[in-house]
Amino acid sequence: MSTIKASCPICGDVTLSVRDVKLVINSVPDRSYYAFDCHGERVVKPAGPEVVSKLKHTGVTLEHVIVPAEALEERWGPALTPDDVLDFMNSLDALDAEAA
Repeated sequence: MSTIKASCPICGDVTLSVRDVKLVINSVPDRSYYAFDCHGERVVKPAGPEVVSKLKHTGVTLEHVIVPAEALEERWGPALTPDDVLDFMNSLDALDAEAA
């Protein structure tokens, strides 16, 4: 069985088995990462294309995440406030009353 060397911010260099590591491949390449548990904490590290390739070949558990296009759209304008949501709900209630 293959072993994987990684570094933990607290423990330093650690040796892990394939079963200890999870690779998350994101549809946005800069957001892929691998994760493992060490000293009772979850350690998450970025995974560039080279790391993804190496980990895939060792047989680690893979998870594919597809980010919807809407999440990547540029945002502009002020953020919604709770009052904006309440105003919208009141508008919908008014439409319901009008339809009845």
